[in-house]
Amino acid sequence: MAKQSDKKNGKYLYAVIDNQDALKFASSGIDGSDVYTISNNDELRIVVSDVVSKKMRPERRYIAAHQKVLEKLMEKTTPLPIVFGTIANDSKQVQKFLSDNRTVFHKNLRRVTNKVEMGLRCIWNVPNIFEYLVRTNSELIEARNEFFKGSHEPSMDDKIELGKQFSQLLDDEREKHTEKVEAVLLKYCSEIKRNKPFAERDIMNLACLIENDSQDSFEKGIFEAANMFDNNFTFDYNGPWAPHNFVEIDLKFQ
Repeated sequence: MAKQSDKKNGKYLYAVIDNQDALKFASSGIDGSDVYTISNNDELRIVVSDVVSKKMRPERRYIAAHQKVLEKLMEKTTPLPIVFGTIANDSKQVQKFLSDNRTVFHKNLRRVTNKVEMGLRCIWNVPNIFEYLVRTNSELIEARNEFFKGSHEPSMDDKIELGKQFSQLLDDEREKHTEKVEAVLLKYCSEIKRNKPFAERDIMNLACLIENDSQDSFEKGIFEAANMFDNNFTFDYNGPWAPHNFVEIDLKFQ
């Protein structure tokens, strides 16, 4: 059953779950607070804990506590994760949030129920990405040799043009390799979402939605994809996580 706190505290939001999966954790939320659920007499509940402050700094201890709650939820159900730091004023505002977003919550639950998210990152494992791409692309080789021939210093326009060619080649290579990997992983995933690469050497940063019981198959797919590349490429995967990248919820309170 949902616990209604009498304290005049804010409600820190972790996730949305089905009513039938209502859960309670003792002293395992932000600042060791009890984690419980709030409902509006619908089949949905929001997992919350009490907090004094209405703002939450992204400190490691808070992020870890938030993630711990999601991990415990994942042992029993499929949570719709809510972005870290989301705090409602009180229980009534949480209930209104549930009512206002009932349709979208149900839609998202149908999308991710019995699924988890896995992450896949691939990088160029080379000392200098510019030199690596130059060595593997004849047009870039010709452009570099033309701009730097002789003893004269290339003009600023020449350097800008070479930089543009390098940037375009980088994007083209990322797209080509990502499509190649996705073609393999789609056999093992329900959905794949591309996230922005972290750094220049990053080729792809993929979020993959898979069935709860298909993690072994997904790992097989990663090795299948990795075998298409040489030692200049490194693949790294992580998870399982709550399906953050596959939940579309407007978190603005009305």
